[in-house]
Amino acid sequence: MTTRSYTFTHAIARKPSARIIDGLRAIDTGTPDLQRFQQDHAHYVSLLASTGADVKVLEPLDDYPDSVFVEDAALCLPEVAIAMRPGAPSRIGEAAVMAPVLSEFYGEVIAVAGPGFIDGGDVLVTETEILVGRSARTDAAGIAELTQLTSRWNYRVREVETPAGVLHFKTDCSLMDEETVLATARLSDTGCFDGYRVITTADGEDAAANAIRFNELVLMPAGFPQTAARLSAAGYDVREVGNSEAAKLDGGMSCLSLRFSPSA
Repeated sequence: MTTRSYTFTHAIARKPSARIIDGLRAIDTGTPDLQRFQQDHAHYVSLLASTGADVKVLEPLDDYPDSVFVEDAALCLPEVAIAMRPGAPSRIGEAAVMAPVLSEFYGEVIAVAGPGFIDGGDVLVTETEILVGRSARTDAAGIAELTQLTSRWNYRVREVETPAGVLHFKTDCSLMDEETVLATARLSDTGCFDGYRVITTADGEDAAANAIRFNELVLMPAGFPQTAARLSAAGYDVREVGNSEAAKLDGGMSCLSLRFSPSA
């Protein structure tokens, strides 16, 4: 069975820029090491490509230090690509840069026009709905516009709350399959995943919650052995990727790619 939420024919990633040291961060935990970031990024891309997907790797974009985190700039559904309207002022131009790239794959690319804001990192697409977390980067007006834009294809958008102090909704969760979500206990305890099977991250391993299911693989950040063991025990083919440098900029596995299967 083909599943639109984790079976993909394409992905887009962007190499980290030398200006990544100027990227946004909630807490300063040190300057990212560009060479290590590049190595980890190349490993990440190679794993995506190993599934047979067509992975387009864009060149660094020095004008936007955070542009390696391509997921925030767009939402890719089978029917349409939607340029987001990122909530950080320094990132709002990234969506306009991504739109012509997406037009290479999609017959239609539309955009969130505003005045609201919405980051792709707050959007979790499942087989039955689109969950969007309110956060510091995504507001009610942005969610309302996304709801209106996707209604043409009968998508159900459900607004949920991102835990206080958490940058993006998907910082704390990931889709594993049609019925299963990986999530932190603090997010799962809100009840937002009622009706789904939830695998919780191990104690002290909340940062493992941002993983991606990409075709037959689950890519997760390295260094969280108990959570990796839980996923493996549940039957997933887990591959660990170094994420130390992206994490210094509040980034993770989902942030580093746009994943899609255009239907037209």
